[in-house]
Amino acid sequence: MLYPRNLKTLLLEAVKDTPVVLLNGARQTGKSTLVQELYPPGEGSSYLTLDDLTLLAAATQAPQDFLDGLPDRVVIDEIQRAPELFLPLKRAVDRDRRPGRFLLTGSAHILTLPKLSESLVGRMEIHTLWPLSQGELRGRKEGFIDAAFADDRLAAVAPIQTVDLLRALVIGGYPESVARDSPHRRAAWFKGYLTTLLQRDVRDLSNIEGLTALPDLLSLLASRAGALLNLSDLGRSLGLPNTTLRRYMALLEAVFLVVPLPAWASNIGKRLVKAPKLYLNDTGLLCQLLGLNEEALRADRNKLGPILENFVIMELIKQAGWSTRAPRLYHFRTQTGQEVDLVLETAGGQLVGIEVKAAGAVASDTFKGLRSLREETGERFYRGIVLYCGEQTVYFESNLIAAPVSVLWD
Repeated sequence: MLYPRNLKTLLLEAVKDTPVVLLNGARQTGKSTLVQELYPPGEGSSYLTLDDLTLLAAATQAPQDFLDGLPDRVVIDEIQRAPELFLPLKRAVDRDRRPGRFLLTGSAHILTLPKLSESLVGRMEIHTLWPLSQGELRGRKEGFIDAAFADDRLAAVAPIQTVDLLRALVIGGYPESVARDSPHRRAAWFKGYLTTLLQRDVRDLSNIEGLTALPDLLSLLASRAGALLNLSDLGRSLGLPNTTLRRYMALLEAVFLVVPLPAWASNIGKRLVKAPKLYLNDTGLLCQLLGLNEEALRADRNKLGPILENFVIMELIKQAGWSTRAPRLYHFRTQTGQEVDLVLETAGGQLVGIEVKAAGAVASDTFKGLRSLREETGERFYRGIVLYCGEQTVYFESNLIAAPVSVLWD
């Protein structure tokens, strides 16, 4: 099934005024399908993938000749496999800055590829495609972030049934996982996906062998999803030196498997914890790594809590990609232990705090972290929202609200 992608409108706008547009993200999130929707092959454009070994050889051995032979509009898929193209791309754009000439995809974060980030500064617009959002799965473009910063009250929404929520958590948003009804077939797909990704893509980026500890590291990170990143503790658990561990972490982040959430800070100094929190890019993948199914999550709220938090964080990271507010995302934690799972900050400094609770009811003390954030930030604090597994949207105070988690997409 072909799902509408909510980034499509932004990409269409970008190719109308920018010479190079890059769509990056993890493998198997639908990048190739989306760019071919934008530039259908044979309709004045061409589609090339550098997963084709012949094309890859031409691009790496004679990059200038390769580019010179391309049509006016071209999609180059998996551009990270041929960094030799970056400087010729710069020269081509400097000679002819017509918009929409090059539509690129990449399965590695461009900040890990200095040649790309340095060569195409000011010439390229970058977007990230994550696994399918809940709105995309339902054919909707979510507007929760914009609504959270709006003057209107949050509308009441129909709550998601527990069985449907648990299923959404376990399936995740990878199109291949969504398409498989059988749990053991989904497990087989995830296993093959991770094997290919860790053995090929990560090795291509690192240019080294001996990455045998990566699967163990990823599993350990899955068990600590939503926790503060503690490299020393991770290193001790895996028997890895700090330098090696940092390199491995950078590789997992580069292929979009792990997602760091930095700590929010202002002029508050040492009162705030600075360590980032870490999440996986998809709860389907997270549940597979942890060996969790719907029954296990239903039976143990302690297991459900971190999975639900990861789910909400990733849904909001996805929505931030097309939100008109374009907020930056952080977590908040004080040295005394007051915390907020997610802080959305607009360019103007306005803040919305989000707390995630797996409980079916919310009490006043559930808002203590949000009240702490409000106290620290004063007028910058616009609203605090607790997303929970209940049914009602309830205002505890004028700017402190509890709402069903389904408000994210309804």
